[in-house]
Amino acid sequence: MSTPANLPPDPLDSCAQEPIRIPGAIQPHGALLVLDELSLMVLQSSANFDEYLGLAGLVGQTVTLSALLGPAFEADIRAWLGGGDALYLRHQMLSDRAFEVSGHRTRQGVILEFERGDGAVIGPDTYYPLLHRFMERSDALIEVAELCSAAAAEFRQLTGFHRTMVYRFDEDWNGTVVAEHGDDTLPSYLDLRFPASDIPAQARELYRLNRLRLIPASSYVPVPLVPALCPFDNAPLDLSQAALRSVSPVHLQYMRNMGTAASMSVSIIIDGKLWGLVSCHHARPRLVSPNARSASDFLGRLLAQQISVRERAFDARERLRLKRVEGELIAHLARSVTLQGGLVERAKQWLAITGASGAAVITDGIALCAGSTPPLEEIQELAKWLYRQHPDSIFVSNHLSAIWPAGASMAEAASGVIAVPISRIHGSYVMWFRPEVVRTVAWGGDPDKASATANTPLQPRASFEIWKQTVRQRAVPWTAAEHFSAAEFRNAIINLVLQHAEERAELTDELHRTNQELESFSYSISHDLRAPFRHIVGYAQLLADEEPELGQLSKHYLDGIQHAASSAGELVDDLLHFSQLGRASLSVSLLDMNKMVAEIRRSLEVDDTSVAWRVGDLPTGWGDPTLVRQALYNLMENAVKYSRNETIPCISIDGFNKQHETVYAVSDNGVGFDMAYAGKLFQAFQRLHRTDEFKGTGIGLALTKRIIDRHRGTLSATGTVGLGATFKFSLPAQPDGVPHDNA
Repeated sequence: MSTPANLPPDPLDSCAQEPIRIPGAIQPHGALLVLDELSLMVLQSSANFDEYLGLAGLVGQTVTLSALLGPAFEADIRAWLGGGDALYLRHQMLSDRAFEVSGHRTRQGVILEFERGDGAVIGPDTYYPLLHRFMERSDALIEVAELCSAAAAEFRQLTGFHRTMVYRFDEDWNGTVVAEHGDDTLPSYLDLRFPASDIPAQARELYRLNRLRLIPASSYVPVPLVPALCPFDNAPLDLSQAALRSVSPVHLQYMRNMGTAASMSVSIIIDGKLWGLVSCHHARPRLVSPNARSASDFLGRLLAQQISVRERAFDARERLRLKRVEGELIAHLARSVTLQGGLVERAKQWLAITGASGAAVITDGIALCAGSTPPLEEIQELAKWLYRQHPDSIFVSNHLSAIWPAGASMAEAASGVIAVPISRIHGSYVMWFRPEVVRTVAWGGDPDKASATANTPLQPRASFEIWKQTVRQRAVPWTAAEHFSAAEFRNAIINLVLQHAEERAELTDELHRTNQELESFSYSISHDLRAPFRHIVGYAQLLADEEPELGQLSKHYLDGIQHAASSAGELVDDLLHFSQLGRASLSVSLLDMNKMVAEIRRSLEVDDTSVAWRVGDLPTGWGDPTLVRQALYNLMENAVKYSRNETIPCISIDGFNKQHETVYAVSDNGVGFDMAYAGKLFQAFQRLHRTDEFKGTGIGLALTKRIIDRHRGTLSATGTVGLGATFKFSLPAQPDGVPHDNA
C-alpha cells in the first residue's frame, strides 16, 4: 500500500521491509564459500576468506573446491551431497588449522561456513553432564515458569554470558521476559514486556527458520561477499540459513543502546511455531565456540520439548474437565423443551464451558442471558455484526473493541467474547463473555515512542527504562482448551438440533396421517348425520300439521325438537364444510374484493337493512374465490350479528397493500370481547357469548382461520368489551405466494 503524499514514510514500515535475508555480507568471526552444487566451482566467497583460512590470493578467482582446499575435503563434501543429510557439520583440519565447517544447500548453490575450532568456554566433555542434569531437574518442575527459570541458569553456565533470559511471545507478538539468570553486570529485565515492533515479522520468521543466532560483537564491521551478486542468478545471495549472516545495523544499534556488546539467541520452536527465545547478553564482546553453540541448540530443543509436554498436559486436563461439564449440560438440554430454556436452567454449567462470567443465546432476534452480560440491545447488535462479518465461523477475542469499535461500550462486561453460530440461515449464536481486566504492564521502554523522523534514518529506541502502561478493554485470554470446548459444544448443539428436527419431522408425519384420518372420519360422520336430523325436523313438522289440536305444552315440545334438530343440522353442515376444506385443492385467481364485498352485503341485507356500511376502496388480492368469499362472509356475518343490538350498527371494511401481502380489516361497533380470551376465538366450538344471546355453532371463525392458513396468510382479532371488534386477515400480493397443492 502506498503512503499518501502528505504523510511521511512510516519508519517502522522501513524496518519491516529491510532486506535482512540478503545483507550481502557476513560477520567477521568466520568465512563463507558458495559453490556450484554439480561442479563444486567457487561462485562467491567472503572478502576475508583468504586471510581467515591462511590462503593467498584466491578470493575472486574461478577455482574448484579441490584446488582451493584439497581433494580430500572436496571428496568429503561430495559424499555429504550424495547422502541424505540436510546439513553438513564437520571438524576439519585445513591449511594446518582446525575449523568447524557447516554447510547447507540453497537454490543459488551450496553454502559452506568456516569458523576456527578454538575458544570454547566449556570443554565438550562438560556438555553431556550439563544437559543430563537439566533433564533430571526438569522432571520435577511442573510449571512452565519454573522450567524456563532452570533453563536460563543452564544456558548461562553453558555459554558464560552475563545475562540469559527466556522471552515469550503473546498473541500480538509482544514479548515478555518470563525467566532470567545473571550476575548483575547487566540490569534485570525480568517480567518486562517488549513491543512486537522490536522484532518485526520477517525477523521472527528468520528466528523460526534458523534456531540459533550469534553476534559476538555489536561493533563489528561487516565482511562483504565477492562478487556482490551470486553468479547463479545475478541476484543477492539469500543467507537466511547462514549462521554468519550479517545482521541489521538497526539491530546492532539496538544492542548498543541496550548496553549489550555481544548476544546469542536460541529459538524455542513448538509445533513449527515460534513460542519464544532464549536471549543471552554480554557486556563485552564474546565469541561462543561452535561446540558450545551446538550444545545450546540441543538444550533449546530440550526446553521446547519440555514446554510442549507441560502445555499439552495442561491442555489435555482442561479439555477433559470441560468435556465433563459439556456432557452434563448436553444431557440436560436433550431433556429440555427448548434449547434456550435448558441453557438458562443450567447457567452454572453453561458458563463453565469456557470459564466465562456471562453468556447469552440469541435465536430469532431474542436473547436470553445468564451471569454478567452487556444490555440485551448491545448483545443483539453484536450478533448482527457477527452475522455480517463471521456468519459461519467461531469468533474468539479477548479485545473486542480492537476488532469491533462499537464493542468499547460493553467492555466492562464483555471485553472478551467467544461466539459460536448455531444456524446457517439466521443470526443465531451462543456467546460467552469475560469482563475487562484493568492492569498495569511494565514495558522495557515506551512501546509507542517514535524512533525516527522523515528527515533522519531509522534509529532504534534508546531508552529501556521501565515504562508503565495501564491496559484497558482487554479480558483474560481464552485458552486453547476453552476455544476447543466452545467448538465442541457448538457441534453437540447442532447435532442435538438435528436430532430434534428429525423427531419433529417424524411427529409431523404422524400428525399429518392422524389429521387425514380425523378429516375422513369427520366427513363420514357429518355426511351420515345430515339425513337423520332432517328427518327429525320433517317428522316433527308433520306431527304438528296432523295434530292441530295438541295442547300448548305439546306444541312447545315439538318446537324445541325442531329447533334442536335444525341447530344440530347446521352444526353438521359446518363440520362437513370444515372437514372438506382440508381435502380440497385451491384454485387461485385474482380477486375483485370490492365486488365480493358488495355481493355479500346484498345477501346479508335481506335479513337486516339497518346496518351503516363504510367500505373503502379495496385492493385486489390472490386466492381461491370460493374459499376467500366464505371467509369474508363469515367475518361480515359476525360483524352484523354482534352489532345488531346497537342503535345504529356500523361496519367498516378496509384494505391496504403491505410489502408482499394485502391486508383486509372488518370492524364493527358491537359487543366486542375481552382480549384475555382472544386465543380461543379461532378454535372450533369455542364461543365467548351465550347461545341464547347470539346464535351460532362456534365453527365459523375456525373455518375462516383454516381458509386463511391455506392461503399462507394471517388472521388476527382485537376487541374491547362494549366497543366492538376488528378482524384482520392477509392474502399474498402475488399468485406464487399461494400454495396450489392440498394442504
